[in-house]
Parts: sequence; C-alpha cells; structure tokens
Amino acid sequence: MPETPGTGPLCTRESIASDLRGIGIRPGETLLVHTSLSALGWVCGGAEALVQALLDALGDDGTLVVPAHSGGNSDPSEWGSPPVPESWWPTIRATMPAYDPRTSPTRGMGVVPETVRNWPGAVRSAHPQTSFAAVGPRAAELTAGHRVDDRLGESSPLARLEEAGARVLLLGAGYDSCTAFHLAEYRIPSPLVENSFAVMTPEGRKWLTVREPAISEERFDELGAAFEAARPASVSPGRVGAAATRLFPLADAVAFAGTWLPEHRPGVVH
Repeated sequence: MPETPGTGPLCTRESIASDLRGIGIRPGETLLVHTSLSALGWVCGGAEALVQALLDALGDDGTLVVPAHSGGNSDPSEWGSPPVPESWWPTIRATMPAYDPRTSPTRGMGVVPETVRNWPGAVRSAHPQTSFAAVGPRAAELTAGHRVDDRLGESSPLARLEEAGARVLLLGAGYDSCTAFHLAEYRIPSPLVENSFAVMTPEGRKWLTVREPAISEERFDELGAAFEAARPASVSPGRVGAAATRLFPLADAVAFAGTWLPEHRPGVVH
C-alpha cells in the first residue's frame, strides 16, 4: 500500500488515461514524458498504473520515451550529494560496475522511469549516464546509436525524437526537468569538459574519460516560462489528476532554447 493513503484526488489507470486524452495525447504519437507521480494525487497502482495509462492513451502504435539516466556512474571527484573521501576515489574508479542497459538502475529520476526501463519490451540507449528508455514500435529506432561521447547531442535519442516529430509532456514536472533543452546546448559553442564513467568494451570493463560540451539545467525554469510567453500556440497547459501539465512539440522547444540560451545564459559551465 502507498505510505500516505487518503490524500486525493483518487486516480486510477482509467481516470489517468481519460485525462491524458483530454489534454490532447494522441494515439500513435511519440511522447517524451517527465513525471512527478506524487503530483497526481493518490494513484491506485502507483507508477505501474501511470505507465499503463500512458500506454493506453498512446495506443499500440504509439511510443513512450522517458529519461533513464544513471548519474551515479561518474567520477567520484564530482560527487557532492554526498561527497566521498578522496582516498576512496581510485577504488571507486576501479570497481564501479560498467553500464549495462539491461540492469543498471536509474538514479534521481523517480519511480516512473525506473518502471519504464523494466517494462516488457523496453529498449534503452547506450550512454552510461544519460540513457533513455522507450516502449513501443519506434523504441529501437529512437534509442539506437547513442555514443558515449555525446550525452544529449546529435547521436542521442533527443535528436531522434526531434526528427520523429515527438512531443514532450511535463506531467507534474517543471521545465527544469526538460531534457530537450540540452539538445539546444549542444548546438551552441560551449567549453568542453571531461566526463568519466565505467563502460563495457570488447576488451572488458574500462574506466573511460571523454571530452564533450558542458551541460547545465541552470535557468531552465526561466527558459520554459519565456518559451510559453513567446510561443503560446506551441504549449498546451492541462491537468491530469491534480498534476499540472504542459504538452508541446520537442522541436519547438529546442529551436526556442537555441536562441534564448546564448542571450540569457552565456558561458554557463556545469
């Protein structure tokens, strides 16, 4: 049973699917979803019911995509929540389990992405830190070819989603969770940073360091508000259960971010 029953509204698989259709989710579309399960109210069946409802609304021809990031597979020198003693760093680098799309858990993403990555038929992309998981007929196509030196750029599922005409649903989540904005970051000249993780290679497990553009969620909430104000026709607000929603074309958000970020957030490095 949920830990805090009785805090409503009461949401079921059927009521959530009905609300999703009501806000404009279309059968057969491709949808990138960011969720806060607790924002909906009391969900009978929890994350499982929510995922079922999303798949119900999308239908057999639709594809559900979620971020399935595993940020714990990273250099311990960068950890701050919590940090670990510097004397531990060499051992962590030597023993961190290599990323495996079948078994590596998500971290900091919430229960819904973890549920999706374990869903029957789910396909997950290959990046050891910023993977995406997908369920549906386009899952393999959208997650293929995600290079280890390209977290959220042109080889990532974000670019494939843009090409596919996907929409983004913020379901109880804010614009600070909108990973699509990172694709715009990759298209703006920015400093390169080192990024390290454990991967599996033909020669076995390896601790790998690559150089790629810096990324940051700083001011994404402001970016989202500016996007809504500048392009109100692109963003459809709504409600599912008690959760506020925003539904918009991924390509529109990326295009707007590509002009807003250089002006309002120049030189940000994460």
